[in-house]
Amino acid sequence: MSDQMKKTLTPEQQSYQTLANEYEIKRPVFKNCVRAFFVGGLICLIGQGISTFFMTVFDFTEKTAGDPTVAVLIFLSALLTGFGIYDHFAQYAGAGTSVPVTGFANSIASAAIEHRTEGYVLGVGGNMFKLAGSVIVFGTFAAFVIGIIHTILVQWGGF
Repeated sequence: MSDQMKKTLTPEQQSYQTLANEYEIKRPVFKNCVRAFFVGGLICLIGQGISTFFMTVFDFTEKTAGDPTVAVLIFLSALLTGFGIYDHFAQYAGAGTSVPVTGFANSIASAAIEHRTEGYVLGVGGNMFKLAGSVIVFGTFAAFVIGIIHTILVQWGGF
């Protein structure tokens, strides 16, 4: 709590805050960061293995193996979310599962599963893209702005 907020509290509220801080469970921040790092790295390692599989078996180049690799990771994430496995894994790993593309697929599939009782169109279709819509709009806008900056730098800056 900020010092400004503490000044406006009554003595009873301040004593309650002190008592609450004594009983508050301390989070293992370092342990959570290490877990997230290794689990996120494991997901990326699996993605690299899938990419290597596509390059070896199907004779893709490094550039052309990227799209099917992402599609497989998204499919696996949505499948594991549907079976309820991904959520338990994410509970253990924390941010390590939410940062890669698998976390995005999990959030969309979770929203679809949560609202399936409302019907396929209004429930699944309407709620599935609540998170995805804002991410897609932000990504599109950011790409537009970066494209404009790049064009200006190339045209006028000579880069």
